Amino acid sequence: MPQENAINELFDISGRVALVTGGRRGLGLAMAEGLARAGARLAVAAASRDCRDLRQKIQAAGGELEYFQVNLADRSQRSGLIEKVVERFGRLDILVNSAGIQHRQPAVEFDLGKWDEIISLMLTAVLELSQQAARVMMRQGGGRIINIASLASFQGGWTIPAYAAAKHGVAGLTKALANEWAEKNINVNAIAPGYFETDMCAAIINDPVREPKIRQRIPAGRWGKGEDLVGPLLFLAGDAARYIHGHVLVVDGGWMGT
Repeated sequence: MPQENAINELFDISGRVALVTGGRRGLGLAMAEGLARAGARLAVAAASRDCRDLRQKIQAAGGELEYFQVNLADRSQRSGLIEKVVERFGRLDILVNSAGIQHRQPAVEFDLGKWDEIISLMLTAVLELSQQAARVMMRQGGGRIINIASLASFQGGWTIPAYAAAKHGVAGLTKALANEWAEKNINVNAIAPGYFETDMCAAIINDPVREPKIRQRIPAGRWGKGEDLVGPLLFLAGDAARYIHGHVLVVDGGWMGT
């Protein structure tokens, strides 16, 4: 029977270097804080200059933070980002591709400029940053790439064609990258959150008609909270998941099972 310390080591990420994109607020912030509390050295990349809330939470967790203000929808700005993290910390062990935005509009009228922005930020940037990270991880002998997918990776949603297209792409890209990089000891997996209490879902949460219908369909009987993602994230980030490649882990309170 495995010794207790050996079991603990399966979930120990202390000292590892993690980059979370979109980690300034919402689910990204919850995951960044969770990684810091687990002992990871943390880099966060996001578009806003204001990272005060993030910095306070990471400091409260006793963590180390380097913040990069980057518009990840702009290829010129995301170019070389991983090397900047490596220059600061000496390595990169965990990449969490979490950055995302939302734009709701009927498909027949959908703004093509918004389409381009969302696809660039939520799909092309995932590939590009994963490429950058993989080059570093191959030199190191391995690493973890965790993409944030969605229920919209499996369903079409409503008035969110760009978001649904990007998230379907993330699920497929996760599997494609895993096929190529598993033998390099790089685990590429994804987490697909269900309905969570975030600013992105504010329009639905505040809808007196749709919100009760959604909540009643969730077997767990409630919307997810940011902390509900931390356990799955730490599992995929650690050695316990070393033989898991190309998996999309649904964290949805049972939604997809109904």
